[in-house]
Amino acid sequence: MEKFGMGQPVRREEDPRLLKGNGTYINDRNLPGQAYAFILRSPHAHAEIVKLDTTAAKAAPGVLGIFTGEDVQADGLGTPGFPPPVRKRKKPNGDDAFLPPHPGLAVGRVRYVGDPIAMVVADTLDQAKDAAELIDIDFNPLPSVTDSQMITAPGAPAVYDECPDNISHEMNWGDAAGTQAAFDKAAHVVTRKFVISRVHAQFMETRGVLGDYDEKTGRYTLYADVQYPHRVREVLATKILNVPDQDIRVVAGDVGGGFGAKGWQYSEHRLSIWAAKKIGRPVKWSCDRSEAVMADEHGRDNVTEVQIALDADGKFLGLKVDTLCNLGAYISAIRNLLSSFTNIGTTVGVYDFPVAHVHMVAALSNCNPVAPYRGAGRPEATYVIERLIDEAASEIGMDPAEMRAKNLITPEQMPYQNPLDCRYDCGDFPTGQAKVLEMADWAGFEARRAESASRGMLRGIGLANGIERAASPGMDFAEVRFSTAGKATILMGTKAQGQGHETMYKQIAGEFLGLDPENVRVIDGDTDQVAFGMGTMGSRSTVIGGTALYNACNKVAEKGKKIAAHVLEAAEQDIEFKEGQFSVTGTDLSMSITDVAKAAFNPATIPAGMEPGLFETGTFSPEQDTYPNGSHVCEVEIDPGTGEVKILDYNVVDDVGNVVNPICLKGQIHGGIAQGVGQILMEQVAYDPDSGQLLSGSFMDYAMPRADNFSDIKIVSNPVPTQLNPLGVKGAGEAGTVGAMPSLMNAIMDALRPAGVEHLDMPATPARVWAAIEAAKAKQAA
Repeated sequence: MEKFGMGQPVRREEDPRLLKGNGTYINDRNLPGQAYAFILRSPHAHAEIVKLDTTAAKAAPGVLGIFTGEDVQADGLGTPGFPPPVRKRKKPNGDDAFLPPHPGLAVGRVRYVGDPIAMVVADTLDQAKDAAELIDIDFNPLPSVTDSQMITAPGAPAVYDECPDNISHEMNWGDAAGTQAAFDKAAHVVTRKFVISRVHAQFMETRGVLGDYDEKTGRYTLYADVQYPHRVREVLATKILNVPDQDIRVVAGDVGGGFGAKGWQYSEHRLSIWAAKKIGRPVKWSCDRSEAVMADEHGRDNVTEVQIALDADGKFLGLKVDTLCNLGAYISAIRNLLSSFTNIGTTVGVYDFPVAHVHMVAALSNCNPVAPYRGAGRPEATYVIERLIDEAASEIGMDPAEMRAKNLITPEQMPYQNPLDCRYDCGDFPTGQAKVLEMADWAGFEARRAESASRGMLRGIGLANGIERAASPGMDFAEVRFSTAGKATILMGTKAQGQGHETMYKQIAGEFLGLDPENVRVIDGDTDQVAFGMGTMGSRSTVIGGTALYNACNKVAEKGKKIAAHVLEAAEQDIEFKEGQFSVTGTDLSMSITDVAKAAFNPATIPAGMEPGLFETGTFSPEQDTYPNGSHVCEVEIDPGTGEVKILDYNVVDDVGNVVNPICLKGQIHGGIAQGVGQILMEQVAYDPDSGQLLSGSFMDYAMPRADNFSDIKIVSNPVPTQLNPLGVKGAGEAGTVGAMPSLMNAIMDALRPAGVEHLDMPATPARVWAAIEAAKAKQAA
């Protein structure tokens, strides 16, 4: 397909609609007679609820209902729950894992600033807010702990009385004994501790829901900006409301960014449809921007102590990792644990480690629960290994690029089973690193450093080789449905949140069916229209959804050949299908796929016994994860007088397998890099260590990168197609973030070492960088 197919750099089909304001986001949804909800949230990080009196609030104008945790319990609303492997996890003392779910609305005690306490429903939002102020509530504040480095320390306040050590569970991977043996014979052992800060997704569209209940049919409808509608329906039906799943419809329209944080067990989802049934009217809740950091799940937040063993020549012998993950106050579902364990397998990166061992402790705190955030643990893993390699190279006096090259897994070793149970099926890591070093003029850097020094500036360069687990096994669904006019509708089980799915799926359909994009409509996000779907997360949509669509397209083509053979009076084996045309080999006889689709609905133009119509479905579940990878080089300059970090140059060589759309791919990588850069330079969810109060709850306090924080970003592909799916694709949505965090921090530290700075944790704000430089000066002068 030359006009519109895979590999074509076509502009996004959805952009004109969205740019003209014709999107359908959650706040564009309204229903007749809808009421408005406001959530009363905890002002304390940890407190007993001594008194909760809603009498005066219920009498306020416009109030239709006020609901508390006791009401939720009385009606028997459930919680999402966990699959058996998670429930079997253990604490260090052998006890079962402690996995406290959120009840929907707090009962008896609140455990983080923002913990939902009561839901007020009124005719207008202002009336709901006014009534919330009339709720008579008293607290008995309790000691809290929000600092990840302190949550399991002796004497730390217990988030739950029944879990005094705050440890939910622990896990181990790899070979502990073999790793220790490797360390025993090492010529060099380098030890470091890295703190990865807590961040918030800060999507353009804050979360919202609109719940409805139809008493005539007994059906609930939830309109919400969620990433996996069918799983939301399943959880609400089987875990929360205990009703058949066909009694719930979930609809997700346009979604203004998700990044993993718009999941499927937020309290507001269950509360809105439950309240709608109770008051007999639709209930709408929209999250204020100033409420979002309190209301949403957060990302990252862990502390890792790591050791690397090397021989005298700089070859890697073994890796020890000990990570403490701050899960927050509640663990309501598997998504609250994903970031803590999905990163483990790639902690060894793209390097040939003979042995490794990882110990992970998952602990509770008086913070918001955590959930996947662009990379879901893989950026954290890459950050740890790539920062450690730079530190090891500095400590033993070796060029960091040389050290990496000496230890990279080669293409000849593929498929490669790493010591932490990941099987890399393909990749050319040495070529990726060599290409990015050439792009960045690594060899000429010292001259540029000297030039910066002549102006009193500090210059640094950082390299990172990232790899991530993407498109984990799990089925997804696609349907190609033709109308009697020969137009096609594609229904997908994945859910777009701004990635360009509509364009991508039209390109796949164009590649394999020759369809003109103007004659194709793409539908997702509606459980009443799409038969099944796992949704979108973990860079799975192109790999799994795309392959499901490929399978459906193949079925369409096969049926089309039979119809074309019948109409053209030819043998089926003589029919060739290419670029949307069914042709009889060796003749000028042909039919377009549009004509074949029209013929499919006429019993007179299809073979005897064939079912009329042209509707085909496809599913796909991969055998294992794919492993997108890439090499990043970032170059920075730091003003020692102000601590400001300026990115001068950024280069990427990326391998996501076959590329469906180069424009969309670069957009994904740009966006991922922006989020990684933001976390390193400025982003952080901060709490007061004594009170547990949230200190970064608005854009006045939570900084995000702007265009002037970036240089030009040059991206080159190094595709090694995977054989794990027929499209040869690996996934691309999170690759940029995975490489951005360590490459930027390595560059910053490379700039700071000549100034005597030995360690700096993210975020590298001007104030913190300046303070580190001044502290190094004072130490050198002492």
